[in-house]
Amino acid sequence: MPKVSSVIVPYATYLRVYEPLAAFAEPERSHWARYARRPDRPSYQDELRSALADLAPTPPVLVPVHESEDAFVLDVDGVVCVCPWRTRLRGWQALEELSEELPPPVLDAVLPPFLRHQAAQDYERWLAENPDARPWIRTATWQVPMSWFVLVADEEREYDKGDSVDSPPVLRYRTPMVQARRRVARGLRALKEAMDEGPLIDGLVDVGRWLEEFHPRSLVELDYGGLVHAVPHGTLEDDHSAADVAEGIAALRRGDGAAAGSAYARLVERWRSVRDLRSAN
Repeated sequence: MPKVSSVIVPYATYLRVYEPLAAFAEPERSHWARYARRPDRPSYQDELRSALADLAPTPPVLVPVHESEDAFVLDVDGVVCVCPWRTRLRGWQALEELSEELPPPVLDAVLPPFLRHQAAQDYERWLAENPDARPWIRTATWQVPMSWFVLVADEEREYDKGDSVDSPPVLRYRTPMVQARRRVARGLRALKEAMDEGPLIDGLVDVGRWLEEFHPRSLVELDYGGLVHAVPHGTLEDDHSAADVAEGIAALRRGDGAAAGSAYARLVERWRSVRDLRSAN
């Protein structure tokens, strides 16, 4: 059975970009430089707790009133890199996506229409003043989009099985931005030569455009996040989905449809149990 965390963890996965301080203009650069020196920086779970706390009041706070001044911080080969939370922007974007996923009666019951309408108006006004805004973090629920696996390689996989309720499993990949962009280009070329269109091509085009917005010395992180709680320990330890995706694309490049189909079948089988949990009562 999957471990149960002491904190209710939504089954979300994350694609994050950590940019070097040089990518930020002043005064934001100085803010992040000071922030990176703080010993009490919040964790991944702290970001999640904050978001969940906003949904507890009646009516719920759909989008924070003020943008977050927090970020995740990494030292990448001696260079300080930060991944701003941008919780407010991501909240607006999540609301737009939610309206496409849930039936209107369910959505109205969970999130009152007048609150959604107000949030949409606020977002429209904010976008008019910030037309170039983009998030440093992308989120998916109950899955890791297949296009994300194209960005990383199996040798970049980091797995920690965890040893307690407060130290759950971790499964993530980290890769330099230049490698992620190169893999997107190669993957797109192989896919377009093998097929006219498809969701994987659309997803790769979308994520490729997003990556182009960031500094070339950035780091890209694919994190299974809370999804580790939905996957049995043995299955998680044996999960090498990035290797399967890479094998499938390489097979397409060789014109080996049978090998590509086998790699895809392994992916489908691995993720079927997670998809089934999404619709379980």
